[in-house]
Amino acid sequence: MRESMDHFDADLLLRLYELRREEKLRRARQWMIEKFQVDSIEDLGRQLPQGSEENAFFRMTLSYWDMAASLVNHGLLKADLFFENTAEFWLIWEKVKHLAPALREARKNPLAWKSLETLARKYEQWMATRAPEALDSLRKRLKDAAKK
Repeated sequence: MRESMDHFDADLLLRLYELRREEKLRRARQWMIEKFQVDSIEDLGRQLPQGSEENAFFRMTLSYWDMAASLVNHGLLKADLFFENTAEFWLIWEKVKHLAPALREARKNPLAWKSLETLARKYEQWMATRAPEALDSLRKRLKDAAKK
């Protein structure tokens, strides 16, 4: 694995950012951050039925961040550079991690969202050495927003 970042990391990071700017994905990400609130996979099926725009938003957002996480986890993009430029993937994971075990079981796919989960764990360790209180503060804001 490469030891240091190079222009390929920068190029890939910029490409990921370009994808994030696509209009439908931007709306999907905004919806996930601002409106997504599901307690169980049963709720997921009821609130985001197949064919609905919300279901598409959910799938788009999760697949985008799981793909980006996979690139970082496989060393194609240095984690430090990625972490310095976004925390949104972690925020999305926080909103869905309670659904992962039941979803993996229902789909008989233990790998569902595994890249995202792995990267979120690495990010938490990375942040613990740089800004130890930041993620707890963000978790609190998420909980407060969910109560509204």
